[in-house]
This record gives sequence, C-alpha cells and structure tokens, in this order.
Amino acid sequence: MTDRMAGIAALAVSTMTERERAHFAQSHPKSHKLAQEAHAHFPGGVPMSWMTDWSTPYPIFAKRASGAQIWDVDGNAYSDFCLGDTGSMFGHSPAPVVEALREHADKGLTYMLPTEDAIAVGELLSHRFGLPYWQMATTATDANRFVLRLARGITGRPKILVFNGCYHGTVDDTFLRLKGNHEVPRPGLIGQVQDLTAVATVVEFNDIAALESKLMEGDIAAVICEPAMTNIGMVLPDPGFHEQLRELTRRHGTLLVIDETHCISTGPGGYTRAYGLDPDFLTLGKPISGGIPSAVYGYTADVAHRIRKAQHAAPHGHSGIGTTLSANALSLRLMRVVLEHVMTPHNYSLMEAMSKSLADGVEKIIKSRALPWHVARVGARAEIVFAAKPPKNGTEAAAALIEPLEKAVHLYLLNRGVMIAPFHNMTLCCPATTKADVEKLVTALGSCVDELKKN
Repeated sequence: MTDRMAGIAALAVSTMTERERAHFAQSHPKSHKLAQEAHAHFPGGVPMSWMTDWSTPYPIFAKRASGAQIWDVDGNAYSDFCLGDTGSMFGHSPAPVVEALREHADKGLTYMLPTEDAIAVGELLSHRFGLPYWQMATTATDANRFVLRLARGITGRPKILVFNGCYHGTVDDTFLRLKGNHEVPRPGLIGQVQDLTAVATVVEFNDIAALESKLMEGDIAAVICEPAMTNIGMVLPDPGFHEQLRELTRRHGTLLVIDETHCISTGPGGYTRAYGLDPDFLTLGKPISGGIPSAVYGYTADVAHRIRKAQHAAPHGHSGIGTTLSANALSLRLMRVVLEHVMTPHNYSLMEAMSKSLADGVEKIIKSRALPWHVARVGARAEIVFAAKPPKNGTEAAAALIEPLEKAVHLYLLNRGVMIAPFHNMTLCCPATTKADVEKLVTALGSCVDELKKN
C-alpha cells in the first residue's frame, strides 16, 4: 500500500477501517449470529457469494424496507442509496406494485401463456423507447445473452465487440479486458474454458479509431455497450461518441446493442431517449418490474424481419433463446404497473432533483477540502470518483478505484445510517428519497473526510 491514496494518508484509511469494523460489530450482534448460523449451508454465510462484497466484517441481515429506508435485524435504520444495486431504483415496495401484488397473488403466478397485460406492456415499451418489437427475459444477463445470439444468427458473423471495463451481467462473451495492448479474460473468472478472443474483441470506450479498426475486419456481429459506463466507476461518453458509434456500425454492417439496465437512471426512456440514440437492440432489466426478476429486449422492424428469416431457415429445435419463467403472469402484471404508474416523468423529476442535490453537496466537500476527487452523475445515479479529472475509458476508471479507501468510506457511512453501494461509491436516489436523507449522507461524508484528513 502506498503512503497516500487520492489525497488521503493510507494510515488514516487503515486506522478508520479498523475502528469502524469494531463499531459495526458492537451494533450488529444479531447479524453476526445469523451469519454464523448461515455458514452451515451457505459458503461465506450468504445465499449469493457477492453478498460478502460489502465493507462489513460479516453480512448485514435485512429485516424490511420501505421507500428509501431499510432496516436490519438489529433494528438499525439506513437511508438507502444502494436500492438493491438498481433493482429497487424506484424505491422499496412502491404502492402501485404492492397493490398489484396483492391483487394478483391468488390468480396464479406463471402459466407459460400470455396475458392481456402483455398487450399493454408491448405498447408501453414501444412508446417509451421507440422500438416496435419486444421480448421478455428474467434477467438483464439473459436479455443480453439472447440478443447476442440473435445478432450472430442474423449477421452470420462470429464476434461481438465490448468496451474495456464494461458490465453486461454474467454473459460469458463480455468478460474480456485490455491489459496494455493485450486482450485477456476478466480477472477473477472461474471455470472459463472458451477462448474469449475467438468470440469477442475489446476496445477502450470513447476510442473511435480503435473501434473503426475492429469493425473494418468485417467479423463483428454486434457492438454491445452501456451508453455511459457505470460498473467500473463511471465513464461518460465524449461529445459525438454515440453519433460516430452509430454511423460506424451501420457502415460496417454491425448491429448496435444498447444496455440500459443501469442508465435507465437517466429518465423515463433511459439514456437512449434522453440523448436520441438509435440502437438496433435495447436491453433492460433490474427495476423494470419493481424488484421482481424481469427483463426485456426490444428491436427494430428490420431486425424483426431478419430474425424471422433466420428462424425459418433453421431446422426444428431449441433456439437457445428463452427460459420457462420468462414473461410469467406476475412479472408482466408488475411490469405494466411500473411502466404506467412508477416510471413516470414526475418520479424521475424527484429522483433527478435529489441526485443533483447530493452531487452538489459532495462536490462542495471535495472542493472545500481540496481533494483530487470529483462526482460523476447520470440522472438519479451519482458516484464519487477518486480522481481529479473524469476518466475517458475503462483503464483510467480502473486506476481511480481504490478499494481500501472505498471500503473505509462505505463502512463509515453505514455506521451512521447511510447505505451506498458496496463498490465504487455509487448512489441512487428514488422518488421517496428526501432532503433529510441527502443531508444525512453529505454530513456524514464531510465528517468522514475530515477525520481521514487529520492524519
């Protein structure tokens, strides 16, 4: 560990972390007991391994949540700016979702048949995002996986292109990174047997020259990208990047897939509608059904025609697309309710206002303490970046990820009743987030920084 990290002494970070871990242990005895019991059947004491990625010495066991608040089994209350890592971006249990759950609970949950809600959902999605045709999936990972299979099927090309540091769920083909000038599997992969460079290639975000060079080879079926990178810190597109990306993909016969799963924080039509993007495919998961696992992917009329041709040309059998619980009756009902009553312009205006207030408050802390940090924001999503200048690509963003400092800040905030995402200081504001919640976060962060800078 270096002596200083992003303007903070390393000793101050380690000292704070040790003290805050002890504080956490004192105020979370029931979570500790449950974590010990869970080890009997769950490795790491959790039902999903990433639940151990938090800064805490053992997992927090949740009790309940409502709106922008969450309570744990020890009775600790938190202003929640994590919101299930976007799954509850519109707040925990919005009233229209709760009502729909109650109404539908005794009507059967999955039929393997469409319902009238499907008609309404199709119309709502088409109006909102501008694409005429839609299909359902259970997760954004599935939606991305299905779209990439379709892209290869209708172009006859073997490869996809991703941007360095991207995140598209657990789609194997996207786990490619740049290490210098070399394409390598993403660090940490387990059980990877396929040579990813045979099915994918990777360039830096915002690097138009590198993108064009790859597309000119003529073997790229699709470029898949977040409109702004959000899972390696935050990387915003350069002016004109998306226009050039669209022009180049069209020129070289490559399909463009926009993954809106995180950038839906931008507005009711996501980043795509807010900035006039024109994708061939659009994918979206996480909050689309109010927290119930559900996802969608949409596509153009031209793509629909090409898909039909590919389907007719293929022999009878399983296409590799679709899962049994996708488009179940409950998820369709909730999706309709969310699109009609939750993902509204009014709610987005509330979210935007609170996120801007949060970002402004954090920026004041950064400037008044002369820290080499900044805040990046896409609508309701904001992140504290440990770098003076906004990163242009995944490599620069990765260099600003300082895990010991992230974890110290995260744990300090948790111990003061503020929950942010357990990685790269990500925050979300939902319609229920209040000025008091924002002030609580900003005040706690200011105190945290002041304590860190004493050393």
